[in-house]
Amino acid sequence: MPYLLNILYLLLLVAASPWLIYAAVRHGKYREGFREKFLGLVPRREGSESCVWLHAVSVGEVNLLGVLIKELRGRRPNQAIVVSSTTRTGLELARKKYPDVTTFYCPLDFSWSVRAALRRVRPSLLVLAELELWPNLIGAAVDAGVKVAVVNGRLSEKSFRGYARIRPVMRRLLNKLSLVAVQNDEYRARFAALGCDDARLVTTGSLKFDGATGDRRNPATRRLADLAGFSDQDVVFLAGSTQEGEEQVALDAYRSLASDFPQLRLVLVPRHAERFEEVAKLCERSGLPYIRGSSLGRTDNSPRILLVDAIGELGAWWGTAHIAFVGGSFGDRGGQNMLEPAAYGAAVSFGPNTWNFREIAGALVAAGGAVVLPEPNSLVSFVRRCLTDAEFADELGRRARELVAANLGATARTVDLLLPLVAEPTGDRSRRPSSDIRRAA
Repeated sequence: MPYLLNILYLLLLVAASPWLIYAAVRHGKYREGFREKFLGLVPRREGSESCVWLHAVSVGEVNLLGVLIKELRGRRPNQAIVVSSTTRTGLELARKKYPDVTTFYCPLDFSWSVRAALRRVRPSLLVLAELELWPNLIGAAVDAGVKVAVVNGRLSEKSFRGYARIRPVMRRLLNKLSLVAVQNDEYRARFAALGCDDARLVTTGSLKFDGATGDRRNPATRRLADLAGFSDQDVVFLAGSTQEGEEQVALDAYRSLASDFPQLRLVLVPRHAERFEEVAKLCERSGLPYIRGSSLGRTDNSPRILLVDAIGELGAWWGTAHIAFVGGSFGDRGGQNMLEPAAYGAAVSFGPNTWNFREIAGALVAAGGAVVLPEPNSLVSFVRRCLTDAEFADELGRRARELVAANLGATARTVDLLLPLVAEPTGDRSRRPSSDIRRAA
């Protein structure tokens, strides 16, 4: 089976090579990490203590790991921890967010690369965030005596329909896992329908609730607000995790309202780094004065429009927002995490396409903590109402904060389930997790 998968993966790589080459040349993707991805030459761990390998596919999942790392270290400060990611932006964020943890590209699912990586890291437990079911990686881990767990598991209706076509394969794969900790009972039922043994399935709630800080006075938010020159009189309208087309909608809304509401400030935070230049050109063509986040501190200007061109800062920027639009919801992405602005008590809005966050979006709307915008032109009317009806905006924020507070605790429940799967570490080397790893020569 591993060798058949190797052949299939190689054929897919050959078929996709024109697109991969274009993406590498045009956007700089896939250029780095060859040794780690294709050969499994990840950093070699030299310590003898037990190790938890946390894997997150990209930026959203990398952010999610923060609460797990904090809880694991709080419970077992001697536990070695390493983090891998699949994407360049995910790895860059992991390096920035967890500087004292060894990070690396996750090997591609070739049998030789995953086996090499497992030999070098020697984990006791492999933890996959949300849904990263790679057959060779999971199979090689289990063959090496490594337990494998999925945390914050989710399974959309679309993914479920696809996996259901290969249910016998999925049943065998899922039952190699020691734990599948899912966000809600709906996802649990889908995993069960694919053949996952009920004894492995647990509903823990979403780690995203625990990852939403809600403290507007946190140092990162205060620093960014000071850099941007935001005053107590300003009303910050932030459009975050936006995809193509949504920045223009936010710019149009700002243009319609700026003359009547001079206190309004617009912050744009595109979802992907490769779109920063595209959005900068969009701002230039709009004729509206703007500044890029990377230029803050180099000028005395207090920008009315700010384009954030850095990955990993959105969580802190949400803390500056009074009015929030969560992107990826007017297009085909299926939405983005709306819990961070909700936890801060912003007046939250998003478009109708939020199937990747259906339960969270539905809970917010049902609690009166968010508004679904039926089409892009409705954004301007939402922002206008927030500016003219303070009671409406405040009530949205209050109800959103209450919902987040009522759903805390998934991290503790998840770690309760993970710790029995990994042996107690020995010694104190892992108090400095990066010290027991050396880079491959």
